[in-house]
Amino acid sequence: MSVSAFEHPFLSGLVGDDEAGQLFSVKAEIDAMLAFETGLARAEASCGIIPAEAGERIAAALQTFEPDMAGLRNGTARDGVVVAELVKQLRDAVNQQAGGGEAAKHVHFGATSQDVIDTALMIRLKQACSLFIERLAALEKVFDDIDKAFGNRRLMGHTRMQAAIPITVSDRIRAWKEPLTRHHQRLDRFSEAGFAVQFGGAAGCLEKLGDKAADVRKALAWELFLTDAPQWQSQRDRLAEFAGILALISGSLGKLGQDVALLALMGGEMELAGGGGSSAMAHKQNPVAAEVLVSLARFNAVQLSGMQQSMVHEQERSGAAWTLEWLILPPMVMATGAALRLATELAANVRSLGKG
Repeated sequence: MSVSAFEHPFLSGLVGDDEAGQLFSVKAEIDAMLAFETGLARAEASCGIIPAEAGERIAAALQTFEPDMAGLRNGTARDGVVVAELVKQLRDAVNQQAGGGEAAKHVHFGATSQDVIDTALMIRLKQACSLFIERLAALEKVFDDIDKAFGNRRLMGHTRMQAAIPITVSDRIRAWKEPLTRHHQRLDRFSEAGFAVQFGGAAGCLEKLGDKAADVRKALAWELFLTDAPQWQSQRDRLAEFAGILALISGSLGKLGQDVALLALMGGEMELAGGGGSSAMAHKQNPVAAEVLVSLARFNAVQLSGMQQSMVHEQERSGAAWTLEWLILPPMVMATGAALRLATELAANVRSLGKG
């Protein structure tokens, strides 16, 4: 049994998301860390920091590298991060190549554990961002289709949970769709510069690279399709900003879920396909997806305060704030992915809305 509902054997059927979940799998994380080390070797070779042959040998060895997972687990327990043990295993793998002994000492040169972990996170968050942009666009299209089909019909408008005056379905659709369009734009803007390579070395000053530090960082960012930016190891505003966008997306979808649940409660104005059955009352069709959207919105709202707390790094690096980030941000991504999945399914299941 999993502690996380997002990975639970059956609860994941409700709140999980396979595509978002794969980005936080062990394989995806290790692949992203290997991409960092490969990119670093190539960047340093291109800038003359390490021999070109060493860069080629490191890249070749990492293509077929298979980690010793038990060793990584023990190393993390010992060191607090996985990178020290991972780098040891990578050097061993390079060493085992014919003529790889000289190249092995250049693995991870000038970098530190946080560079690897933070950049690997950025690689995967950028992929999540692309996924969410696609899903927002798809959901906006579904709302357009509903509006075309039922937009001129009447709904009873409600203010402060009381019947107010009649509105149109188009009025309600606009309240659901327009925030999502803004969130789509926020993600587009963030994707342009928000996913930055982290490369600072032991204390953020790339002391081993001398006057070529900026060139290597730029080359590394290019290798990984990330933004080039000075080290941000103790500056966590980018991650807090991204978490804020996630909470906005799930919050707006929570409003959709709340409205649909209330429409289901009142009856007569909305017809949905699907729905959840009751073990005690066979006649019931519960608005399960709508309810879960509300739960996921509230979940992310609570987690966002933790991401704000994780911005408080003492001096050049914080182990405590960093660890807090690991606990909070992946579930926020999962919750957002699940909310977008459920909202699209829910909207696609609308068979009738409003009164003709």
